[in-house]
Amino acid sequence: MEVDESSANVMASSGATGSVSVLLHPLVVMNISEHWTRVRSQAGVAQQVIGALIGNQKGRSLEIMNSFELVFNIIEGKCVIDREYYNTKEEQFKQVFSEMDFLGWYTTGELPNENDIHVHKQICEINESPVILKLNPFTRNSDLPVAMYESVIDLVNGEATMLFVELSYTLATEEAERIGVDHVARMASGDLSESSQVAEQLQAQHNAVKMLANRVRLILDYIQAMKRGEVPKSHEVLREAKSLTHRLPVLSSNMFQQEYYTQYNDVLLQTYLASITKACHDLHQFVNKFNVLCDRQGMGRRMRGLFF
Repeated sequence: MEVDESSANVMASSGATGSVSVLLHPLVVMNISEHWTRVRSQAGVAQQVIGALIGNQKGRSLEIMNSFELVFNIIEGKCVIDREYYNTKEEQFKQVFSEMDFLGWYTTGELPNENDIHVHKQICEINESPVILKLNPFTRNSDLPVAMYESVIDLVNGEATMLFVELSYTLATEEAERIGVDHVARMASGDLSESSQVAEQLQAQHNAVKMLANRVRLILDYIQAMKRGEVPKSHEVLREAKSLTHRLPVLSSNMFQQEYYTQYNDVLLQTYLASITKACHDLHQFVNKFNVLCDRQGMGRRMRGLFF
C-alpha cells in the first residue's frame, strides 16, 4: 500500500503505542457519516468536515458517546476553528449532557497530514490531550473505515515535533443504538423482506409521488412541444389535459379545507388522549409504589410496638 509522504511525516515510529483505551459508540460514527453526506449534498462535491467528540474519561480510559459539528474557515490554505461557535455549543451540550466532557475532534479523509496537525494544535488549547477520529468515506473495505489517533511530542532533527500515534478502539453499544444500527443495516441491505413497515410505506409513497411527477412532466413537455409546432396538435390530448387541470382546484375548495382540518384535529385528539392515558398509567404506578412503601413503613412501626 502506498503511503503519502505528508502522512508519513506526521506519524510516529511503528514502535510507538497508544497510552489510552477508547470505547467508541456507533452514534458517533452515524453522526459523522450524516454530517459528511449532508455537506456533500448541499455543496455538490465531497468536502472535509470537522466536529467535536464528547464523552466520559476515567483515568486513561475514554468513552466517546456523542459528537457535534464545528465551524471552521480556510485561511491561507489552513483550517482555523471558530472558537466562539465552539464556546456556544459547549454551553449548550453542558446543559443537556452535564456529565460529558470534550475529548477530541473528528474529521474525514485517509491518513493524517500536516493540516490535521495544524487543527490538532488548536484543539489542544481546549483539551491538552485530545484524540482524533478520522473516517474515510471512500473506502471499499468491509471493515469499519474509522481510525483513532493521539498526539505525542517527539524529537525530529533535534526539534520537538507533534506526531500522531494510532490507537485501538472497541465498539460499545447501548440498546437504543443497537436498534438504530439494526434498522440502518436492514435499510442499506435493500432486502424488502427485512425492512420495517414504516420504511415500506415511505418507499411506496415516494415511488407514487415520483411516478406522478414524471407523468405531469411528460404532459407538460408534450404541450410545450405542441405549442412550438414540433408535434401535430391533438385535440383529444388537449381535452384530457384540460380535464386533468380542472381537478386541481378541488383540493383548494372549502369542502377540502373543512375535511382536512377535521382529520387534523382528530389526529391531534388521538395524540392528546394517548398522552393522557400514559400519564394516568404512570400516576397509577406511582400510587401503587407509594402504597407499598407506606404499608412497609406502617408494618415496621407495628412490629416495633410489639417488641416495646
